[in-house]
Amino acid sequence: MMRKNKGIDVMERIPMSPEGLNNLEEELKRLRTEERPAVIQAIADAREHGDLAENAEYHAARERQSFIEGRLAELEDVISRAEVIHVSNQNPDVVRFGATVDLADEDTEEVATYTLVGTYEADASAGRLSVTSPLGRAMIGKGLGDEVEVSTPRGEKTYEIIKIAYKQA
Repeated sequence: MMRKNKGIDVMERIPMSPEGLNNLEEELKRLRTEERPAVIQAIADAREHGDLAENAEYHAARERQSFIEGRLAELEDVISRAEVIHVSNQNPDVVRFGATVDLADEDTEEVATYTLVGTYEADASAGRLSVTSPLGRAMIGKGLGDEVEVSTPRGEKTYEIIKIAYKQA
């Protein structure tokens, strides 16, 4: 994720909450201190069983090692480019990163609550919506009472913003 700025390669910053960064740092630590040593030991144990060509334990451990090393590289990259955004600096009347927004579906009048977070902390089932998602992008900059329109696989949906809040750290 490089972009050019006056001919110079610039690494794109990744917006993230303090909690999101902390979670990634904990995962990185766990992978380095627990998962990586365990898979190295599993590979060593599997090697002792002889013929590696037909050793399922060895191949499974090598696949797990490959996954762990890839995830470590990804986490190191994301953490190095993380831009922690503190919600205390946000205008409470406008939807921005870190806002918790109550949306009323204009067709069904059902209310859903979402907190706008970075891509690496998004989890729609937990109410954490990426600011880069279609609904997240549609909400940015809107205020209380504003309508939010978003394209879905079932067609256009319209929501009304009925509450905006920022959790103070």
